[in-house]
Amino acid sequence: MEFEYWWLITIPLIFGMGWLAARLDLRQLLHESRELPRSYFKGLNFLVNEQSDQAIDAFIEVVRLDPETIELHFALGNLFRKRGETDRAIRMHLNLYQRSDLEPAQREHALYELGQDYMKAGLLDRAEQSFSALNDSRHARDAQLALLEIYQREHDWNKAIAAAQQLQHTHGINQAGLLAHFYCEQAQEALQRQQWENAEALLTQALSVCPHHVRASMLQGELKQQQGQTRAAAEIWSTLAHQHPEFLPLIARRYYAAMQAQGRAAEAETRLRAYLEKRPSHDILLTLFDTAQEAHGAAAALTLLQQELRRAPTLQAFNRLLGMQLENATGDERAMLESIKHLIHRHARQMERYTCQACGFKAREFYWQCPGCAHWDSYAPQRQEETE
Repeated sequence: MEFEYWWLITIPLIFGMGWLAARLDLRQLLHESRELPRSYFKGLNFLVNEQSDQAIDAFIEVVRLDPETIELHFALGNLFRKRGETDRAIRMHLNLYQRSDLEPAQREHALYELGQDYMKAGLLDRAEQSFSALNDSRHARDAQLALLEIYQREHDWNKAIAAAQQLQHTHGINQAGLLAHFYCEQAQEALQRQQWENAEALLTQALSVCPHHVRASMLQGELKQQQGQTRAAAEIWSTLAHQHPEFLPLIARRYYAAMQAQGRAAEAETRLRAYLEKRPSHDILLTLFDTAQEAHGAAAALTLLQQELRRAPTLQAFNRLLGMQLENATGDERAMLESIKHLIHRHARQMERYTCQACGFKAREFYWQCPGCAHWDSYAPQRQEETE
């Protein structure tokens, strides 16, 4: 194999070219750094030293002197918003928006970020004004989503419905479940005012956009019951219990009452017992306990509790059993049972809560929208003790 002498020339040439390229890059970098306004370095210094007000002033000066740093301005505004310094974020984005030399796309971007700042600060009227002005911009979809959130916070269900419909029709985002909830919110308000026709029309709309919507069906049953139409209520709740048995605990007592009024108490009891055999339920157990005590006496109710404790022991069942035993206890035995019941009751109350699957927020009552994180349908219809 002969030695290739031309390598002796090529290798040093390659190293030389690399060295020259590095020198050129270094010179370019030094040249660019010299061209940066002094305010840029002052701003960085203030930021490092946590002098936020002075840093903002310095960076505003940078943007004025050099429009190419606009993205830096956006980034800093967003940083302040994430840190909770909404007044500073507003100041930066408002300064950008008010500039006369911005391109239309940059102005729209500034307005969108300003809307986010206002929203984070709780200035919902200003946020709504900002987002509403972006309908024809490239931020239209995100602005509409933000408006939808604002209207939900304000419980302005008419505007929320309009925003959800626009998102669905214009941007192709399925909002059927949300729309049904918004109609249900309005229907619930109508029920409280005993506006039966209005409530029925709203629930019909809810089911038209989202057939078999659980909440809408539950409210339909409640509407019929309030109108004295117990047969219709019983049929609606029977269908719901068949289609969505996991939600039976939420309507157990009302379902049984409607069925009992139609002479179908045995059918309702069979359905409730069938549910209880598959999984524990505080609400269904108490419904069966009360109905057993009313129809068959304390002995039958006690037998039910004992059977349930052997099959699926829960603090709620044990607490109710202690309550029955206290009725006949005297003296030292009563004092001891009262102490035990007090302890059990305190822990049982903690386990009665519903838990949001999105944020973990616990509540004593069931919510369709979490009061903690505002997610819809994030609560399972079972209480904490029943899911652990």
